[in-house]
Amino acid sequence: MLEGFHPLKHALRFHAQVVDAVCRDRAQLDALAQRLAPDVREQMAGLVREIAPEVFDKLAPLAPTTGVMSLARRPHVDIAALLADASDAPIVLLENPRDLGNVGACVRVAAAADAAGVLTTGSHDPWHPDALRGAAGLHFALPVARVPDVASLQLTARELVALDPDGDELDPAAPPARALLIFGSERDGVSDELLARARRRVRIPMRAGVSSLNLATSVAAVLFAWRLASRTGERADD
Repeated sequence: MLEGFHPLKHALRFHAQVVDAVCRDRAQLDALAQRLAPDVREQMAGLVREIAPEVFDKLAPLAPTTGVMSLARRPHVDIAALLADASDAPIVLLENPRDLGNVGACVRVAAAADAAGVLTTGSHDPWHPDALRGAAGLHFALPVARVPDVASLQLTARELVALDPDGDELDPAAPPARALLIFGSERDGVSDELLARARRRVRIPMRAGVSSLNLATSVAAVLFAWRLASRTGERADD
């Protein structure tokens, strides 16, 4: 279930298989699409059905204010193929994240930074409605999946980089290529098991006395350090 205009916009923009969509007011939706997503306006117009407002309001506990909801198929993610992909872009691994809204925010950041994918461990499904809401539908912009068993993963094809308060200070000028960036929770950090497997440990420089950053903020800081350094290198090579 994609609740609202922006998740549907991103689903269409990144070629999700949208199977149904409904709105309260077609004219209002068309005006919103013209203003915020003209690139998918026609596609949206041909897909969305207008239904009675009272029916629309019963379809979700909190009906989205943008007046549109949709259903899309969850894509299959081949985790082994993702890890083996030759792209230099990093993969984000969230170890046992607890807040689903935070997971969604991490997916949104990873999509914006053009990361290769987002993997999670633990009991929470990264495709939970709360995570989808937090990502505004950007789960369809890159592979997102839960890893059932980290110990069984073939991680040797990528450099494991763990975020750790005792690690070396993050150097934006030297981002590792094809890294698997491991982020732990705010409370516990990365587990001893994954720290032992990491080839490198890095920390985000912070003001003394500040114990940690929000998970999504940490992901954003590291990914955009990588992205900006990569773009600087591209310009230097031209």
